[in-house]
Amino acid sequence: MNKTVTVPFMLLGILFSVCLITSNLLSTKVIKLGDITTITGGMLVFPISYIINDCIVEVWGYKKTRMIIWIGFAANFFVLAFAQLVVLCPSPDFWTGESSFNFVFRLAPRIAFASVLAFLVGSFLNAYVMSKMKIYHKGKYFSFRAIVSTLFGEAADSIIFFPIAFAGMLAMKYLFLMIITQIFLKSLYEIIVLPITIILVKYLKKIENTDVFDHDISYNVLKVKDI
Repeated sequence: MNKTVTVPFMLLGILFSVCLITSNLLSTKVIKLGDITTITGGMLVFPISYIINDCIVEVWGYKKTRMIIWIGFAANFFVLAFAQLVVLCPSPDFWTGESSFNFVFRLAPRIAFASVLAFLVGSFLNAYVMSKMKIYHKGKYFSFRAIVSTLFGEAADSIIFFPIAFAGMLAMKYLFLMIITQIFLKSLYEIIVLPITIILVKYLKKIENTDVFDHDISYNVLKVKDI
């Protein structure tokens, strides 16, 4: 098994981590799309991480995807941890941006925990479903597999995040509405950009000369060294 990584793989891995970090920062703002007022700015970026997830599983397989997910987790945790440290640091009297800075970077422990847990479960479930479906369908029906795996991943992410982050703060009907809205819009996002995803996957398979099927591998999420 080839354990090397190539430039395209490395670039997608970097973009994956950037999307996660950017999504967390943009999620501090609630935005309005038409009559929909239950989404955050992070939704504009976060679904891209699932698209990248699909691409990496399809081209390089689950094992390399597992490594990328953990790298993304580490990068995200690094930013969150140092952001909280900076929030705790005192600032001089002449600086007037304290409240604005804290609004963006200060996360309640439960929200930080919900975000990290939802990301890990959703990302690994997305990769697992994509990998298993590729074997079952013998590499065919990429569009169908990408949509279904995203539905599973996004559903797990939203179902975990919102109850942990906002239970007791929002009524159950609003939590349910937010969960359904996020799942629908993020999956719709995947469908809209699917033509670009298909082109990217075909291009990567051609230049990388690889199309991995995950036969006889361990799906243990902790086997990071096994790439």
